Amino acid sequence: MIKEKSCGAIIYKQDNGELLFLSVKHNKGHVSFPKGHVEDNETEEETAIREIKEETNIDVKIDTGFRRISTYSPKPGVIKDVIFFVGEALTYDTIPQEEEIQEVSFMNYNDLYNVLAYEKDKKIFEEANVYILDKIKT
Repeated sequence: MIKEKSCGAIIYKQDNGELLFLSVKHNKGHVSFPKGHVEDNETEEETAIREIKEETNIDVKIDTGFRRISTYSPKPGVIKDVIFFVGEALTYDTIPQEEEIQEVSFMNYNDLYNVLAYEKDKKIFEEANVYILDKIKT
């Protein structure tokens, strides 16, 4: 069994009091969050920051206080762990990585939840939303 590991984040920003989340629509058509494979001796946080920048052009501040793992098999003989953090957008000018990403956008919670392709993403997104709402209240 081959093990793979990717890292990414649920990215948020506040816009006139509204909480918006960063989504990526992959060239294959599904909507998710920016993430990618760990390279060399990167930490999980470094991987998330790099991949988010590569896929979306957004700079982020990662909050490692929120860390969830989604495990699945992308193809036979492969088990993949995806580590998701929460991240705050520091820049907002999105540019999709053409090789992988069709569209990058900031969406409100309900709109994004309804277009997420995978149930595991929806569950982690729910937990991240609660975490973020708690965090911005303090």
